[in-house]
Amino acid sequence: MVGLLALVTYSNIIETAGITGDGHLHWEPECQQPVPNGMPITTVLPPHISGPWISTGCEVRPGPEFLTRSYTFYSNRLFRAYQFYYRDPSCQEPAHSLLIKGKVRLRRASWITQGATEADYHLHKVGIVFHSHHALLDIARRLNQTQTGQDCTGRLPLDRAWLPGTLYELLSSQVPGDCLAALGFSMNELSLLRLQHHMQQQPGAAPHLVKELFLGDVHTDWTERQHYRPTGYQRPLQSVLHHTWPCLACSLIACSDEHHPPVLPPGPSLPLHLGGHWVSMGCEARPAVLFLTRLFTFDDHRRSWEGHYHHFSDPACRQPTFTVSAAGHYSRGAPSPRVHGGTELTFEVTRAHVTPMDQVTTAILNFSKPSSCGGAGVWSDPASLASPSPHTVTLICRVLICSGGLSSR
Repeated sequence: MVGLLALVTYSNIIETAGITGDGHLHWEPECQQPVPNGMPITTVLPPHISGPWISTGCEVRPGPEFLTRSYTFYSNRLFRAYQFYYRDPSCQEPAHSLLIKGKVRLRRASWITQGATEADYHLHKVGIVFHSHHALLDIARRLNQTQTGQDCTGRLPLDRAWLPGTLYELLSSQVPGDCLAALGFSMNELSLLRLQHHMQQQPGAAPHLVKELFLGDVHTDWTERQHYRPTGYQRPLQSVLHHTWPCLACSLIACSDEHHPPVLPPGPSLPLHLGGHWVSMGCEARPAVLFLTRLFTFDDHRRSWEGHYHHFSDPACRQPTFTVSAAGHYSRGAPSPRVHGGTELTFEVTRAHVTPMDQVTTAILNFSKPSSCGGAGVWSDPASLASPSPHTVTLICRVLICSGGLSSR
């Protein structure tokens, strides 16, 4: 399988892993923990979300969209949210800002995504402020692409009538009509929440409390966002009062509003050198109730790569279910025409194998259809084998070539 990846290198990516004598990756002990040095993560159920929550850096959504977020939840269930959109992946060129007001009601613990809470929300108002003439034209162009959007263009100013700093309503409880779907906008992220606490260790100081609020993931297809019910999460927001240190962007985002979007400080421009070992900074949540950690190695000279996806059944990544390992080659990158500062690479998978890590996953694999990948009845999970024989290990680590590559869902 050949895939296309737009990749941006940032200075805060952590490289920490090792290679064994046979050239294969192995996990260092600290790489297996979602939080450094084994500091425990506490999930708060039901979540107490009152207060201000902010992004800790520039976020990326499908589109691509680059944004920062600042949400405030009040004790009477009302909320006010700012979403600041940018033209660049460093969040230094504001395009437009959204002011969102509404009400959210927590319901019950999610039956689908462990550790999450389901919620209902209702929007009272959504307004937009344009920070450049180019941003106005871009939004108008997106509205004109659909009939519903064309009916909404009257809510925006005429080209020559635009006034900087003016708030234009896209949705209001006082006016019929909704222009949000045509823009690919939805607040369905509020229908799934997860709140967790952990202590951040600081050299020469007492541990510092960090509160993280995970909201539901956003569908990659703009036309599906209005109907999509999230099962995974976005990059977490952090409490204004309890966030990681240092955080150069936090105070800028916390003090911003729809008229004064944050302009984040520039980061170092780093050349794209993939060579080395790259590891997840914590337990990752993906749609379809997938929790995983990832470990990659790249060889710039051979243009080869190897990746290990460790899947878990819990949001703390402590109960392993299966591991997928894949390897192959990648092409020399070319500058991305859509993401400024990004590089597009073509990755090819040449081999892959699966290792079940619990009895449930093993049973699923053993009931696979005849002639499908792996053979029915040959799988065993390592935990069930007190002293596996070499023949058994061969079955556990059987290399699978499925239609020429590995498909991730």
